[in-house]
Amino acid sequence: MSFTRQLSEMSASELNEAIDDSNFPQAHILSRGRNNSVCSTGSASGNAFLMDRNFLSQTDDLANSGNVVGGVDGANDTFNSPSVLSKTITNRPKLLIKTNGTIPENESIQTPMTPRTSTTPGHENCTFHHDLELDHKPPTREALLPDMARSYRLLLGGLGENPDRQGLIKTPERAAKAMLFFTKGYDQSLEDVLNGAVFDEDHDEMVVVKDIEMFSMCEHHLVPFYGKVSIGYLPCNKILGLSKLARIVEIFSRRLQVQERLTKQIAVAVTQAVQPAGVAVVVEGVHMCMVMRGVQKINSKTVTSTMLGVFRDDPKTREEFLNLVNSK
Repeated sequence: MSFTRQLSEMSASELNEAIDDSNFPQAHILSRGRNNSVCSTGSASGNAFLMDRNFLSQTDDLANSGNVVGGVDGANDTFNSPSVLSKTITNRPKLLIKTNGTIPENESIQTPMTPRTSTTPGHENCTFHHDLELDHKPPTREALLPDMARSYRLLLGGLGENPDRQGLIKTPERAAKAMLFFTKGYDQSLEDVLNGAVFDEDHDEMVVVKDIEMFSMCEHHLVPFYGKVSIGYLPCNKILGLSKLARIVEIFSRRLQVQERLTKQIAVAVTQAVQPAGVAVVVEGVHMCMVMRGVQKINSKTVTSTMLGVFRDDPKTREEFLNLVNSK
């Protein structure tokens, strides 16, 4: 009996038991030769440049075939030919963000945790599992409204209010819907927001969009903080639709946040989108947890910044960005 026929005659439970974790390698494997820092650049003979994933895979293939010996400086004519280098060396080093996790020394492909099925304890009532990986899919956010409304009703009662009086009858439901809106960034991903708005363009001068309005929720007290975000980046032959910078701010601000993390997440997202030579983000915020409670300093503002790539390494580039941001 063929293997395919054996599978076709198995029941769903038998198929689940027969699944081998090794059939589900991780979808994203980090590129070789990168360290654990947030950003990295490559250099050769004193001229900094970056080799992208395709170039790294090509050089690996050459090395495995015996056509390349040693590093860039010690490579043979095949590696150093102008036709190869002209396709791989850019005028400006790109900034790379690596995904979470590390590659082991032997660079072997790792497998994920044991897949979950509808027979796994705690998942008996699950109505959907994702394809072969059988990964649990949480309910839609709208499905959370009843539980959230009940929680707000309990909160009103805990405050000594009467949840059944006229002004508060629908407050729990309204508050639940408002909280879902305040945290709608959890439903959004960078890929969905970009929607292909990354364009090839021969432009390597600074791009700055400043004073992007931002509203977020402090994760420590569940009260708002708001302010403005300014973003600058140095393209490496790729530019991002200008409105997408504002949408990136929306993704991460519409979550439970602290301003320090929000600033870095925006910078990392821009880097992932267009792999520029550098990214700079400055956020100025007013926190209601300092204005309405606590020290009650109504004029206080918090300023945070994240500088990646050339904005961190080159003082003149950083100064140019800050001057543009602070100009009226």
